[in-house]
Amino acid sequence: MLVTMQRWLLGLLFFSPLTLSAQQVLTLDSCRAMALRNNKQMSISRIKQDVATNLRKSARTQYLPRVNAVGGYLWTSSEVSVLNDDQKSALGNLGANTVGSLQSRLADIIQSLPATIQSALLQGMGQLAGGLNQLGAGVVNAFRTDTRNMFAGAVMVTQPVFMGGAIVAMNKMADISEDFAANSLDAERQATLYSIDQAYWQVVSLKHKQKLAESYKIVVEKFNSDVEKMIEEGVATRSDGLSVNVKLNEAEMTLTKVNDGVVLAKMLLCQLCGMPVDSQITLAEEEQENLAVNNTTHIIDMDMVSARRPELKMLQNSVDLSKQMTNVLKAGNLPQVALTGGYAVTNPNLLNGFQKKFAGLWNVGVLVRIPIWNWGDIKYKVRAAKGATAIANLQLEEAREKIELQVNQNSFRVKEANKKLAMAKANIERAEENLRTANLGFQEGVITPTVVMEAQTAWLQAQSEVIDAEIDVKLSQVELQKALGTLE
Repeated sequence: MLVTMQRWLLGLLFFSPLTLSAQQVLTLDSCRAMALRNNKQMSISRIKQDVATNLRKSARTQYLPRVNAVGGYLWTSSEVSVLNDDQKSALGNLGANTVGSLQSRLADIIQSLPATIQSALLQGMGQLAGGLNQLGAGVVNAFRTDTRNMFAGAVMVTQPVFMGGAIVAMNKMADISEDFAANSLDAERQATLYSIDQAYWQVVSLKHKQKLAESYKIVVEKFNSDVEKMIEEGVATRSDGLSVNVKLNEAEMTLTKVNDGVVLAKMLLCQLCGMPVDSQITLAEEEQENLAVNNTTHIIDMDMVSARRPELKMLQNSVDLSKQMTNVLKAGNLPQVALTGGYAVTNPNLLNGFQKKFAGLWNVGVLVRIPIWNWGDIKYKVRAAKGATAIANLQLEEAREKIELQVNQNSFRVKEANKKLAMAKANIERAEENLRTANLGFQEGVITPTVVMEAQTAWLQAQSEVIDAEIDVKLSQVELQKALGTLE
């Protein structure tokens, strides 16, 4: 009754309406919500999930045709020539060579003709030579390619038909990577909740111990005042007074340490919640005399645990990714087939000689690539990938075994924590009765101050053990939920 009254007075003293109005009251759920919103690692995991989603969408496009446009310009110092120099010279002198050959062959006949006819014939042959020379030069010019300035462009469409299964495997890898990112986000979420729960209950524990230390200090101060009066009356010795003073100093030191611990624990909680570390906060469970303890029995099913634990899901994703990487490597030894098509233009173009204008044509084709010999490069890579898959499977099995051990250990800890709490509550009743009896005996003068101080110490220890046991039950339940993958 005395202890309850003291706590009530302390509550009025330290938690007046003015103080509460300046502080923000937080519950465990509100702390969890703020932590999930403001946790930087959670934000990183969300971004990674968006990245994985976009990569999965990108992988889907590998099934679709690709359309590309290309263009270019090329200048050369000399043009491509269809005729050689001798052919150009022969065509350029076609008339002179032809007329000269005729004149040499018809010289006797021409000499026998009258002068006027000879003159007219020679004049006609001269005109014929000029015309033929001009015609030959035209032929030479017609064969000029004028390829010193070349322009080319094309629009190409490529449709994969069979890539050895590489595209299918890459799409499966993209799906697995997206699932891996989601599992990573879930793992980060559970880790955040676990951290915030630990920080929250640590603050609650320290606040209860702070109140206990304050109550204990008041009790020791009252006892010290009583002993001082008894010393003045001569019914107690100075040694008794010094012993009580030592206890009072210890109580003040304990209270100082607890006060510092509360400040530091609240700083950590504020940081995890994304609040300024100097925020004035009050937790809902700070004022509760006894913390509500949930004695729910968890049914342990390792198959369900494996299906819920994001760590095991991520390891399974790693195994699946390794298998698909093996399929991608195997595709290097298989044929690859693709359809191609498009439209190409050039200037000069070859569709009508070397015409100096843009002209083009349509084209459709099939591209086949068949690997013949690569010195076993793909084979060795496939073997290495299979080795990586075997390692991932062993890691998965090892993780399952460790998680099973973790679940069983945490289940045992929950049971033991509940047992310790029951024993601590039973012990506190005895400690309070012992303190009450010691105080009565001291007032009657039949018990020494040393016995009273021992009873006070036992009472303090019993109260502290109850607080520790209650918090231990809370934390062990949180650890079991995390081990089972049910931390929500």
